[in-house]
Amino acid sequence: MAVKIRLARRGRKKLAIFDIVVADARAPRDGRFIEKIGTYNPNTNPATINLNDDKALQWVMNGAQPTDTTRAILSYKGVLLKKHLQVGVNKGAISQEVADSKFEEWKSVKDSKISGKADSLLSKKEADKAARLAEETRISAARAEAIAKKNVVPTEEEAPVADEATEAPAESAE
Repeated sequence: MAVKIRLARRGRKKLAIFDIVVADARAPRDGRFIEKIGTYNPNTNPATINLNDDKALQWVMNGAQPTDTTRAILSYKGVLLKKHLQVGVNKGAISQEVADSKFEEWKSVKDSKISGKADSLLSKKEADKAARLAEETRISAARAEAIAKKNVVPTEEEAPVADEATEAPAESAE
């Protein structure tokens, strides 16, 4: 029996969420599966992946073949690196402690990259919001100034000055 690690679609139209499942290769995409080992939500940024790493590693070590997308997900989560290191341990090329330390080092670097991306997206979103607010405030102030100029009532001092200006040319003509 050929066993595959693949995605099973669920969720509503245009907002799919996928289950990461271990299934017989002959089974339908959303049909019968052997075990569910995680979920994948591509609708968030960065994509949300919940994966039981131990079960995924166990299935990969037993020969389950991941599809292209699940291979990328397993690589992203470090399952394939862990498999690679475990094969090295099994062959005697490295010790278990060295393999564990290499994996933990990789995991810490990967986690910092992911959190850095999330932080940069959040700061960009906040900067865009502040820029929109500043632009809106500037436009609002310009509108208020225009309305204030339009609604200015001439004072008593300004009105006689205008009358004197019209009377002066009339007196010089006489």
